[in-house]
Amino acid sequence: MKKFFINIPLLALCATLTLVSCNTTKNADTNLPKDISERPADEDSQKYEQAQLDKLKASIQSETAKEKCDNASDWTFAPMGAKACGGPQQYIAYPKKIETIIHPRIEEYTQKVKAFNEKYNITSDCMMITPPTSVKCIAGKALLITPEQ
Repeated sequence: MKKFFINIPLLALCATLTLVSCNTTKNADTNLPKDISERPADEDSQKYEQAQLDKLKASIQSETAKEKCDNASDWTFAPMGAKACGGPQQYIAYPKKIETIIHPRIEEYTQKVKAFNEKYNITSDCMMITPPTSVKCIAGKALLITPEQ
């Protein structure tokens, strides 16, 4: 019985120390450096600039994709982007009714890609992309028709 009364304060002490140590580990890592993947991107880095280009390209593509293609004669296409060797990266179809809005954005994207290629000495495959001959509407989506098709 005497050992039992000695063990109670010992157990209480161990339990208290355990609870206190668990509580301090929650706050201990607040002063540690963050993981490199969580670090904000440097605005002068190639990765950051590529992400900005990708964002601009995605916004242009989403703007054209939300338009329904019912009549192919209401649509046209333009080169978009720039390969390091010259020539466009791709062609994009868009409705003529938004040409005044979308065409300057396509040009902006193309100029930014050219500057990016020069700044970071980007190389490309130098394959020429065949320009489309027309636009065709299939299931409400615009499809570019090339001579090979």
